[in-house]
Amino acid sequence: MKLLIIEDEKELSDSIVAYLGSEHYVCEQAFTYNEAVRKMDLHDYDCILLDLMLPGGTGMELLYHIRRHRNPVGVIIVSAKDSLEDKVKGLAIGADDYLAKPFHLPELGMRIHALIRRREFSANNVLYSNGLEIDLSAKSVCVDGRSLWLTRTEYELLLFFIANRNRVVSKASIAEHLSGDMAEMFDNHDFVYTHIKNLKAKLAEAGVRDCIRNVYGMGYKWLEA
Repeated sequence: MKLLIIEDEKELSDSIVAYLGSEHYVCEQAFTYNEAVRKMDLHDYDCILLDLMLPGGTGMELLYHIRRHRNPVGVIIVSAKDSLEDKVKGLAIGADDYLAKPFHLPELGMRIHALIRRREFSANNVLYSNGLEIDLSAKSVCVDGRSLWLTRTEYELLLFFIANRNRVVSKASIAEHLSGDMAEMFDNHDFVYTHIKNLKAKLAEAGVRDCIRNVYGMGYKWLEA
């Protein structure tokens, strides 16, 4: 899952990135209003953490920008401004949650997990697809009661496919989801093919075959049985 942390306090932003990175999220950072707008207009995210006080603009203005452009991304406001008025205004504009500073990083992690689960997987902690059982809390995958070991990237790729089940996803969108800003630095997306090949091989070995289809010239599709 890919997150954008919009926070002008670099030390706090870096600590959030370090913690969420250990929880297997791909994190990008923006420290100013203009940098945040540029990244949001260029990339898709699963969740945005939004501070209200930023150089060049406000978090509320960014929230207006997000919803005015019909961006469905989940937004959690993270702010030292803990007034009821700010909470009501932020939620009314379109924020999904509001967390006052200071906060504990595990609480932030749980709120992000709950938001993504609610938005992408209908609030379920366990997903079922084509014989797979995926525990989002434990980050584990089972087939017929047997554990299926996947690398972090393969697990994220599997979730991305299932979240977009029966829809074609391009190599570029997969690359961006898996590597964030780094995707722009690659001359090609061959690494996407490698991860898909490895995931398909592990699924086939576990008895789950023909779920990932190559759609010639367009990308890949997860076929839900």
